[in-house]
Amino acid sequence: MLRITTLNLNGIRSAATKGVFQWMAGEGPDILCVQELKAQASDMTDGMRAPPGYRGWFHHAEKKGYSGVGIYARQEPDRVTVGIGSPEFDAEGRYVRADWGKLSVISVYLPSGSSSPERQAAKFRFMEMFYPHLAALRAEGREMVLCGDWNIAHREIDLKNWKSNQKNSGFLPEERAWLTQVFDRQDWADVYRRLHPDTTGEAYTWWSNRGQAWARNVGWRIDYQIATPGLAATARRAAIYKDRRFSDHAPLTIDYEWKI
Repeated sequence: MLRITTLNLNGIRSAATKGVFQWMAGEGPDILCVQELKAQASDMTDGMRAPPGYRGWFHHAEKKGYSGVGIYARQEPDRVTVGIGSPEFDAEGRYVRADWGKLSVISVYLPSGSSSPERQAAKFRFMEMFYPHLAALRAEGREMVLCGDWNIAHREIDLKNWKSNQKNSGFLPEERAWLTQVFDRQDWADVYRRLHPDTTGEAYTWWSNRGQAWARNVGWRIDYQIATPGLAATARRAAIYKDRRFSDHAPLTIDYEWKI
């Protein structure tokens, strides 16, 4: 069994003080994909770079306190690729890939467009660039899973207040249609939905820090493991951990019948 977890940390230093690495030791993922490090390489302690039993590979943003992604693994990969080949978005630290045998695992962090029209425009530029990249990944013929914060809730059941959010970033019709094309035209699988096609409130992975969103479970499902059909077919269990909070996101863990 291969256990893969994805978690937006909303700051690795903050998450570390909240016990994320102690939780990681108990949860025991074989691979942990993280997003939103909000740290430069020089900010990372040895314990952050290589928690006991793991080693990490990272793509840091050039801007301090911003973005950044990483992959932790128990087993050394055959190859690691940092960045996606886009100067604009590689400067923001949004993509790292690790390959083991016939399997590739990617930690990805799509831009959020909620802060300004300029950032929404950047999000659309990323989506335009990323769609052919996803097609190229499929053309490699490998089994792959892209783990991360995609900043898009795909369907009405993926967020609590869908009616009032139809004009807001993360649930815009153009964003949702793009994700539908990723699933339907390119044949990527939403692994959580494959296992839990109708789950609503229990599926949420992010809650706003405003108001009582967490207490009232006014959440969004924006963190995904999106896989090739062959790998997705081996998924046996999916769980979203909510007993403790390390971030404004919750960890999504999926167990696959796969060996690396």
